[in-house]
Amino acid sequence: MNTLPPSTPDCIRRLSDEERKRLLAKVPSWAANEDIVCPTRLAWEQCSGEAAARHKADVVTRLLPPVKRGRMVDLTGGLGVDFSFLAPLFREAVYVEQQAVLCETAHHNFPLLGLTHAEVVCGTAEDFLNRMPLADFIFLDPARRDKAGRKTVLIQDCTPDVEALLPRLLEKAPLVMVKLSPMLDIRHAVKSLQGHVHEVEVVETAGECKELLLVLRADGTVDEPKTTVVRGCPVLSFFASEERNAAVSFCERPAPGDYLFEPCAALLKAGAFRLVAERFGLKKVAADSHLYIGMESLPSFPGRSFRIREVTGFDKAALRRLRQTTERANLTLRNFPGTTEALRKKLKLKDGGDTYLFATTLQDGKHVLLVTQKACGLDLP
Repeated sequence: MNTLPPSTPDCIRRLSDEERKRLLAKVPSWAANEDIVCPTRLAWEQCSGEAAARHKADVVTRLLPPVKRGRMVDLTGGLGVDFSFLAPLFREAVYVEQQAVLCETAHHNFPLLGLTHAEVVCGTAEDFLNRMPLADFIFLDPARRDKAGRKTVLIQDCTPDVEALLPRLLEKAPLVMVKLSPMLDIRHAVKSLQGHVHEVEVVETAGECKELLLVLRADGTVDEPKTTVVRGCPVLSFFASEERNAAVSFCERPAPGDYLFEPCAALLKAGAFRLVAERFGLKKVAADSHLYIGMESLPSFPGRSFRIREVTGFDKAALRRLRQTTERANLTLRNFPGTTEALRKKLKLKDGGDTYLFATTLQDGKHVLLVTQKACGLDLP
């Protein structure tokens, strides 16, 4: 059954060759079908990537046994990428979207993707939620802009307002998943949802923190959710109390030959600053630097790994010696005053090459430049 607007908008079109190439990199299983259409370039640029969509399906598979996968509802359908990977898990799947052009797009694309059981409903999330029958799973991807069109960092400023809809959501389904922008404040979002957030997933794809997933359950509340960092697969899970209580020590003076570890974007967003040192047996460079020192290589470290070649200061003689051996370098500032552009101008080095410079502040307040080369790790460019 499809509840659709009466006319097909003229702006639905097939992708150009260039757009299809880009979609192939983002959602290859969609791009492989030449009959897939898209209303606007913005729609596919803003949609979830296939890796992130498949991860959501993996989470649902873990949390809901097949016997409890009767009916799902996506209240904010969009282009339908997330829906297309979640829907096959359920016997009934309902896609809800308020934009008529996206509903028409979904009506055309879903059969091409084998989603013959999908029901397309054109309407608002709030209206459909009020009249929908019970479901086993609800998915939402709220728009992350306020009424003035500005990007927001608060969950209650998103549309629809998940905080306002919370009682109704949990009346309608035992399991709810909310996708949020990585720009949103995790702690505030969890607090706003009154203990019903049981899991937080911080998802990284191709070196970028792409999204946050909140898993809400109707069967009780918890004092703190489990947070999991995901880079293709889960790499670190923890509770906030573990982070607060983690034992951490500091490296008084990094030395040539030491290994330097830079956590991935998702790990930093998750806030596991102390725990990563404890779990991997590392020392922090300083309390606020979020760089770590170890004596040996750690191929499983979730981030980038480097070998320190030299530790230097910023006096004229030290910088002159650096320029004598280094023409190009990649520059990163961590807990260091100023900007990358200003420091690069002072160093007089071109960008790029095999040398990686980290300007940072040690625990005693001293500013240093760590001259390194890449080592190993679960590294992404």
